[in-house]
Amino acid sequence: MQDINDKELTRRNFFGLIGHTSIGTSIAGSAVITYKYLNPNVLFEPPSKFKIGKADDFAEDSIKFIEAKKLFVINKEGGYQAISAVCTHLGCTVKLALENQFHCPCHGSKFDEHGNVISGPAPRPLRHYKLTLSRDGSLVVDMKKEVDGEFKLVV
Repeated sequence: MQDINDKELTRRNFFGLIGHTSIGTSIAGSAVITYKYLNPNVLFEPPSKFKIGKADDFAEDSIKFIEAKKLFVINKEGGYQAISAVCTHLGCTVKLALENQFHCPCHGSKFDEHGNVISGPAPRPLRHYKLTLSRDGSLVVDMKKEVDGEFKLVV
């Protein structure tokens, strides 16, 4: 009986081996692609509606930064406002500067205390989000609902 290692590799056997390897690789690649199609990577977004604390947590005439949500909560002139801390130029996080202005450290845009553009490359004012009061007295921000800069939640 002839050992498999003793078998001579002919041209016909070589091309047969290449053909079978190509078919096997194609089937394996198709299986991987099919598996990835049937089981996609899903990116779950955080909820757009969330509580930020009780109304009493925000002192009168104050601006409080909520870092986890990139949001400023303003309690002035008898009402609450939620303003995005994301610059409308390139998405950097703005900082609270002197005289209740917001300053973008990336490219120098400046916004007034209502989020309106004072100077810089930012094309639009900062976004304002709808605030509501929950039954337990907490302020609730809905980041899917933008409001104009005049909107204030009066408690």
